[in-house]
Amino acid sequence: MEDTHALVIGEALIDIVETAQGARELVGGSSANVAVGLARQGLPVRLHTRIGRDARGAMIAEHVASAGVALTAPSWSDAATSTARAAIQPDGSARYTFDIDWSVPAPSLDGAALVHAGSIGLFLQPGGDTVLAALEGAGDALVTLDPNIRADLVGDHAAALAHFERAAAAADLVKLSDEDAAWLYPGASAERVLEAIAAHGVRAVVMTRGADGVLALGPSGLVEVAALPVTVADTIGAGDAYMASLVFSALDDASLLRAPDAFEWALRRAAVTAGITVSREGADPPRRGEVDRVVGFSARG
Repeated sequence: MEDTHALVIGEALIDIVETAQGARELVGGSSANVAVGLARQGLPVRLHTRIGRDARGAMIAEHVASAGVALTAPSWSDAATSTARAAIQPDGSARYTFDIDWSVPAPSLDGAALVHAGSIGLFLQPGGDTVLAALEGAGDALVTLDPNIRADLVGDHAAALAHFERAAAAADLVKLSDEDAAWLYPGASAERVLEAIAAHGVRAVVMTRGADGVLALGPSGLVEVAALPVTVADTIGAGDAYMASLVFSALDDASLLRAPDAFEWALRRAAVTAGITVSREGADPPRRGEVDRVVGFSARG
């Protein structure tokens, strides 16, 4: 995969994490987390985002660079770097309050074998339309999508759903959580949600359900995979780590979207990746070797 590069488009921000012990600042943002997760798997990754020329922007740049992620030049802005205040709940889940402005130029798609987008970057305007245009213009590149709904930011439900479904129609692989599904398709069963998304031409749709594991619709129909049993520190970045693992697997194995065994293996590997992430604080996805030691991935070959 040394000649492969993935382009991740979306928000990078500072998570201000509030716990009973106080507040601390960590690099976050769904797209930044996915980019870091991918780079830690050994992939060349470019992140197209929006950060300020300030101390928080420098913190983000240093963090992603340390993982091996290359920021695109247009990612820098004279505006302040965005933040998300994350209040950790007793069960380890995070409740967010955002201070974010998403205005981003169109990215270069040259040389991208895969284009990934989602979350705030997909929906928040004016940048949301720019991101959508990039997905629709990705050509022969694989396209992956994670709506990662932030209800306070996506606006009107009907408009957001239409925007998501247009993006899904450009995607090969969609991952969403059960909470995303409940917001996008209220009252629909998990199976019905997967079928509705697949009807737009998506080759595989994956729904994460926390401790209840994953339900997916792929090459052989519906498949369930259990979550990795761990002690949860917090859930920040869990879905992003899962997404990064799926993207890695899609680029690593060209049969993923057509071979049932390859697809199920990718789901199991992603469950391990997410499980390791939730076992430690903050959005801290594992490196490839950490995952390999649990699932024996390197021996699959």
